[in-house]
Amino acid sequence: MLADLVMIGELGLDGRVRPVRGILPAVLAAAQAGYEQVVVPECAAAEAALVPGVSVLGVRTLRQLIAVLADEPVPDEEPDVGRPDPLMAGLRLPGTGAATGMHAGAAHQDQGHDLADVVGQLAARTAVEVSAAGGHHLFLEGPPGAGKTMLAERLPAILPPLGREESLEVTAVHSIAGLLPAGNPLVDVAPYCAPHHSATMQALVGGGQGIARPGAVSLAHRGVLFLDETPEFSSHSLDALRQPLEAGHVVIARSAGVVRFPAKFMMVLAANPCPCGRFSRTDDLCECPPSLVRRYQSRLSGPLLDRVDLRVEVDRVTRSELTGRGARGEPTATVADRVRAARERASVRLLGTPWRTNSEVPGRELRSRWHAASGAMDEAERCLERGVLTARGLDRVLRVAWTVADLVGHDRPDATDVNLALQLRTGVPRGVPMAIGALT
Repeated sequence: MLADLVMIGELGLDGRVRPVRGILPAVLAAAQAGYEQVVVPECAAAEAALVPGVSVLGVRTLRQLIAVLADEPVPDEEPDVGRPDPLMAGLRLPGTGAATGMHAGAAHQDQGHDLADVVGQLAARTAVEVSAAGGHHLFLEGPPGAGKTMLAERLPAILPPLGREESLEVTAVHSIAGLLPAGNPLVDVAPYCAPHHSATMQALVGGGQGIARPGAVSLAHRGVLFLDETPEFSSHSLDALRQPLEAGHVVIARSAGVVRFPAKFMMVLAANPCPCGRFSRTDDLCECPPSLVRRYQSRLSGPLLDRVDLRVEVDRVTRSELTGRGARGEPTATVADRVRAARERASVRLLGTPWRTNSEVPGRELRSRWHAASGAMDEAERCLERGVLTARGLDRVLRVAWTVADLVGHDRPDATDVNLALQLRTGVPRGVPMAIGALT
């Protein structure tokens, strides 16, 4: 009987069965190996039961387990009331030092955030919607207090709910990190992870001593990774993001073995235009020397920014916008409906391919299999000739144009869709409405 049983947990000196990290991935591995029965700590039974086709037995003590195996009456053991959970007490994520170094796993975030709370910022709101619909990375640049963080915090709420397979992937990562809440362990909404700029490279990509732990890029898997004050992150930490951005996973080698964590996330970068945050092309409020402004802005490397599809300036909110009744835009529910419909259109088009969103489709496939309308790419190609866009940038404009077309219901991108994508990429006005609702 024991040969067909998988037991997962930590046995204390007092005979109690204590929880361990990674219950869900361990049970998934057991199921894939052909096992159908597992024994886990009682407090982790709900997490283990997420795996279909596996019978789960939750026990509090070794004495209870022996009674079950011997087909004897199971003794009633007192729960660990008042005893801290060793997985959550003093939780330290890899490389951060203290738990406060990372605002992680906000798959359990406050759902009260609404896009209607954001005043003005039409271009930035449109960029957030396009980002959600196509899975595009986003860069928001603007002064403090303009609403960059508010926009990033509201992005997960307009993303579609996670499917069953996606939920298990995300829950498994959070299980290894010890971040699952008791009682309702399944993560079924897009995670949101916002590490502090003092976080180390290990905190971002994963690591730590012994067995590697997932970092922010994996905690944001299938969700949003928000890097506020991005120029304040170390250059080594930012450069380390390039590999998971391209591969969709991160591989960490340690003496205890090699670990591969998933890391498919939407990256949102936010930055001030200068150290004091008051630099502007239209006024002279900034007191930073020009050399300091250039040095500050150069902290974001060209290779990293070239992987960001959408770049938007977030201007200061004006008095008329703040006090006007019509300044607030559409609520989250309205935008989420458009995003969901756009994702469905893209999924039908990409059926039978390994890609699920427009941001994942390679440029060569877009150019050869999914063409824009005749003449729609003329302006974008002229930007390539003038050096405004790189070849990679042109591909990203086409990806964004397909997302805009999906949002407005076009069969393929027309000139208006491409020009809006160009504007969201370069920041140069193209004479098209910035609101998706105005294009439908």
